[in-house]
Amino acid sequence: MSLLELTAVELGKKIKSGEVKVVDAVEAVFDQIAKVEDDINSYVTVYDKDEVLESAKEVQAKIDAGELTGPLAGVPVAIKDNMCNEGHLTACSTKILGNFYPTFTSTAVENLKAAGAVIVGSANMDQFAMGSTTETSYFGITKNPVNTEHVPGGSSGGSCAAVAADECFYSLGSDTGGSIRQPASFCGVVGMKPTYGTVSRYGLIAYASSLDQIGPIGKDVTDVATSLEVISSYDKLDSTSIKRDSYDFTSSLVDDVKGMKIGVPKDYFGEGINPEVKESVLKAIDVLKEKGAEVEEFDFDLVNYAVATYHIIADAEASSNLSRFDGVKYGYRTEDYRDLHNMYKKTRSEGFGEEVKRRIMLGSFVLSSGYFDAYYLKALRVKALIKKAFDDAFAKYDVIIGPVSPTTAPKIGESLSDPLKMYLGDIYTVSVNIAGLPGISVPCGEDSKGLPIGLQIIGDCFREDNVIRAAYTYEQSRS
Repeated sequence: MSLLELTAVELGKKIKSGEVKVVDAVEAVFDQIAKVEDDINSYVTVYDKDEVLESAKEVQAKIDAGELTGPLAGVPVAIKDNMCNEGHLTACSTKILGNFYPTFTSTAVENLKAAGAVIVGSANMDQFAMGSTTETSYFGITKNPVNTEHVPGGSSGGSCAAVAADECFYSLGSDTGGSIRQPASFCGVVGMKPTYGTVSRYGLIAYASSLDQIGPIGKDVTDVATSLEVISSYDKLDSTSIKRDSYDFTSSLVDDVKGMKIGVPKDYFGEGINPEVKESVLKAIDVLKEKGAEVEEFDFDLVNYAVATYHIIADAEASSNLSRFDGVKYGYRTEDYRDLHNMYKKTRSEGFGEEVKRRIMLGSFVLSSGYFDAYYLKALRVKALIKKAFDDAFAKYDVIIGPVSPTTAPKIGESLSDPLKMYLGDIYTVSVNIAGLPGISVPCGEDSKGLPIGLQIIGDCFREDNVIRAAYTYEQSRS
């Protein structure tokens, strides 16, 4: 077995036992990047190899000295291009931040470094995390390693493609409306969005602050649970960070769902879902039923309002968050302008991509005088109703299971021509962010073209244990 075939946790064990040197793992990743990156384009920035190798040597010395004993010490990782890492380009895959080198590091990345992770680069994404395909990136389209004619999903498409293409052993993404789970589903890897507030958002360049959450992507559920433990922490620098009683997620890696109550929303299997996706997901649910879980269908018709609610809230927050990018303080500034107002206008027109501008305009509209009550306040009321519907469901069920996306990965070019269709593709994922819940995507099959299909498992707030246990049990049945 080659090094690249190992999971992150398997590699960590071999490094700890002395079978593998950290430098060898880094060399293997850089060799793979050199081999496939021109085709896949997973990265915006691959860090300087000499710098990364120097970091690898420092980590190795700490492992040898017994200072680093964690399960992922020495394991190469990629971070999404919206997580600040001091001294390294953090562009959010957009022109307006194409020259931004932060002077600080995001807390999640600091936690990685403290655990001995070796960061190899920043992964490509949709501009400002706005998109479902990674086609809106200023630095070029990322392609799906399973089939390069198809998109990898988004906005964390680069993070998922890098894991699927063995260009790193695990990665970090961010999830605002499914941006970890959907590309994980499309690329055939495992991706998890934790409960809102579990991982600090400090140093994450914001899209929609009430919805954004950093999460891990890996080759299997064990990698994801292990890396979630590493990056999770209470952070006083993040006002939305929550101090949890426990950040132990790996103890939930148990192959046992006997007596677990699973809710299956009927509304997730109605009109619009690809028959092959439906069949694979229902088969996966049957597997858990055979292993002792109690499965019951229930009505969740509020899902029909989730996409509209999500876009009103997310775009409103984006229009506010992105107002800071004006060409004055940092980032790109247009070269030719007449006065201050003209400089603002030209900088933002040239610096933002089409999808970003579309969402800023939608957000500004719903917050404007005369429309605030009709759209934004109404969306907040529906958000509360969706949260209550989940609360009612979790009074009866331990987890809710359904598809991640109505379809498998579309071909490159198909989605951007119809933004509304692209938005509707997030119908099963956005409500998880609206309610602040944990959710995971686990591979559960392939369609007739060989494209991966993902199973989505959703838990109540702070009940990642149920999500991980169900996901791990299902994964063990496939191995």
